[in-house]
Amino acid sequence: EPHPPVVPSCPLPSKICDVVRSERPRSCCGMAMAGFRTAKYQLPEWHRRNAGVYYKAYSAGEQAERGRADAKHLMKHAAASAQRAQNYSKSTLGQRLQDISFWRTELQKEIMELDAETNLLAAQKLRLERALDATEVPYAVVIDNLECRERRQPPDLVIDEVERQLLKEADLIRDIRDLLKRTIIQATTQIRSNRIQKENCELDWSDKVETYHIDDKCVGYCTDSTNVQFHPSSVKFEENASTPKSWAQFSHDNISRAEQEKLASVQLRSLINNIIHDASEDLRMQRAATNEAFDSHCRELDDAKFRMEKHLEQILKDIGEEEANIVNLKKAIRDKEAHLKVAQTRLYDRSFRPNVELCRDEPQFRLVSEVEELTVFLEALKRKLMESEQNLKNLEETRMKLEKEIAVKANSIFIDRQKCMGYRIRYPVDLEVASYK
Repeated sequence: EPHPPVVPSCPLPSKICDVVRSERPRSCCGMAMAGFRTAKYQLPEWHRRNAGVYYKAYSAGEQAERGRADAKHLMKHAAASAQRAQNYSKSTLGQRLQDISFWRTELQKEIMELDAETNLLAAQKLRLERALDATEVPYAVVIDNLECRERRQPPDLVIDEVERQLLKEADLIRDIRDLLKRTIIQATTQIRSNRIQKENCELDWSDKVETYHIDDKCVGYCTDSTNVQFHPSSVKFEENASTPKSWAQFSHDNISRAEQEKLASVQLRSLINNIIHDASEDLRMQRAATNEAFDSHCRELDDAKFRMEKHLEQILKDIGEEEANIVNLKKAIRDKEAHLKVAQTRLYDRSFRPNVELCRDEPQFRLVSEVEELTVFLEALKRKLMESEQNLKNLEETRMKLEKEIAVKANSIFIDRQKCMGYRIRYPVDLEVASYK
């Protein structure tokens, strides 16, 4: 590492003090007494210095007096200004308390109204749930009726007006149940919105109450209060502090949103009333239409069964007459066969007449004519017997068909009147009434 450069030393200059000639004390003692004379002042200088001290003391006194006067004036002005500022601050705090009290009252009123409206909507929701529960019995009745009518026998297993009304009733109940479920969901959502908005208003109200207590305590502060102290850092404004306009707008928005939710809740309650009323009326009218279709169909079945029973009575009477006719025909055939045997036996015996006695005489011709006539009658009687037997068979088949049809009609009447209409007695009288139970 290189050595630092060496600077050559040189002697310091000597200090020369010059004395002003005019200020040197005059002395007659020569140069030997110069040291004693130079440290002393002349009498005029002493008087001038004393005069300067006096002037400075007088100036300091005057300045102190002026300072005391200014301080007294400043204290008086500061006291008055501080009292005015404190009174003005107290007045503004009082006005602020009125504003807070106004919004607190409005929020409290809105909270109570919104809570009452929420309770009313909850009651309407309960009505919807009860109405939905009340539709289970009608739907079960309709499904049971359709299933029971499926057990009808094939001749009566038709898509009649009763089945169309039952299907229409089932579709109506399904639509009503879907509508009630959607409305329940809508009511639940509205209740949740009401409670959320009520909670917002309650939070704002709680803040207003706390702020009112704080400002009311601040109004009570004075210079004689014992719980006041210095808080230098409280002078600055908070970054998240609101303005009076935004403060009032916040409460106004909360109340406005609460009013909107309350209005929506009122409209929803009215809609729920209309839905329950209309659903009840539609269900009542459809029930009446279905019952009327059942009554009409049962009357038709009764009439058809009655007519078939009358036909069956006539068929049974015809069967008896036809059976008697067959017995008579068989007796007639037997009688004619006996006559035929007699005639043929006569002809047979006359065929053994000897020689010329075998003559075609009048008795021979008469016997031959009798046999032919009896043969024709027998054929006709046998044909008639066959026709009568076929007619009896047809009558028996008709009787069986009529009896089967009567049994089918009786089964259909039992299903429609005893099973279906008997089960429909459990049908709720009114859906709107059931919603209150």
